[in-house]
Amino acid sequence: MNLFTERLALRQYVEGLKKEGETIGFVPTMGALHEGHLQLVRRAVSENDVCIVSVFVNPTQFNDKGDLERYPRNIKADAALLEQAGCAAAFAPSPEEMYSAEEMNRTFEFDFGGLDTVMEGKYRPGHFNGVVQVVSKLFSLVTPDRAYFGEKDFQQLAIIRRMVRLMGFGVEIVGCPIVREESGLALSSRNALLTPEQKKLAVNISAVLKESTQFALETSVRELHDAVIAAINRHDGLQVEYFSIVDGDTLQEINRWDESDYVVGCITVYCGKIRLIDNIRYK
Repeated sequence: MNLFTERLALRQYVEGLKKEGETIGFVPTMGALHEGHLQLVRRAVSENDVCIVSVFVNPTQFNDKGDLERYPRNIKADAALLEQAGCAAAFAPSPEEMYSAEEMNRTFEFDFGGLDTVMEGKYRPGHFNGVVQVVSKLFSLVTPDRAYFGEKDFQQLAIIRRMVRLMGFGVEIVGCPIVREESGLALSSRNALLTPEQKKLAVNISAVLKESTQFALETSVRELHDAVIAAINRHDGLQVEYFSIVDGDTLQEINRWDESDYVVGCITVYCGKIRLIDNIRYK
């Protein structure tokens, strides 16, 4: 597997692939890879001639410097996993390689059409500006035919789809189902920061969401919302930051089940100091 740290070397590699008429599948990651990432990689490998993966902890999408510093990093382990999964090339640049000093200190502007004012955007101001900034840069470098994103980051996926439309990237965005541990806990790089006791505790997030689907449409949206939050907060060590029941396309909250045919419940929960996200489809 090729490992690139400089944009020029990656670009030359990509140009060689294009000359040969090879199709490129791309998986952008922030490293600390787990089975969820690897499923994206294996799918990209199976559906394209070549799979390229970026491993870059993007500083411009962190509004909490402590969270940025805590984010797990292990490029050696990541590279080994990628090679086993059939990845042809990994791109692991430094922040200085990706951004000029001006870019690092200036908020990237983008027309989100309201997708950034709710959920993650509300609680992490500037986060999605950084996401669009880095993904648009990566798309310009890799020029993939298909790019693969996990549905765990539900709001991010919706924003990336809008970015592709508005910026005119010729890439197919492939959303892939959430990968869960046997316990039901959604796989996340942040899970590596949980203690064994916290990991057991965090299982309650997915358990409560799954249980809520059994009575969702028989109760009001508000009652379901409040019941899910109460059931999770009942566990000492878990604290819900938000739970939003939204239209899956607009990401705007609904008040009645008949307002949309595509309804998703999106949640963020603190397990100690570790921030975990998950979602579940109701309709």
